[in-house]
Amino acid sequence: MKQTFGKNERLCSPTLIGRLFQRGSADVHTFYLFPFRVLYMYDTTPPLFPQLLFSVSKRQFKKAVDRNQVKRRCREAYRLNKAALLALPPESRPSYIAFLYIAKEISTFDVIESSMKQSVNRLLKLPPALRKNQGQ
Repeated sequence: MKQTFGKNERLCSPTLIGRLFQRGSADVHTFYLFPFRVLYMYDTTPPLFPQLLFSVSKRQFKKAVDRNQVKRRCREAYRLNKAALLALPPESRPSYIAFLYIAKEISTFDVIESSMKQSVNRLLKLPPALRKNQGQ
């Protein structure tokens, strides 16, 4: 498998992003794993690859250079560790995932990568009942 992060893996649809960030929605689940807040959602017709979104607060990082650096590190950490998530069948893995960077300073790549590994492992260990009941 190629270790790429292409256009088909990026969450670009405004309607899907709106559904993912909708407050009080029963379809969206979340957990915190420093420096990330992870939002994920299942869909009845899952895409071939899980679609991801990486977000860094403009309020915390005023300079676009800093925001882009953090997003670049997050994307790279996911790209290197996504194989375990793709090993699951499409109907049992989250369809849409958002990683919100909540730290107040720029973390090193090692910190981001270890947190990304833990996040992917946590997404793998979701209870089966939670997986089946989503999107219906």
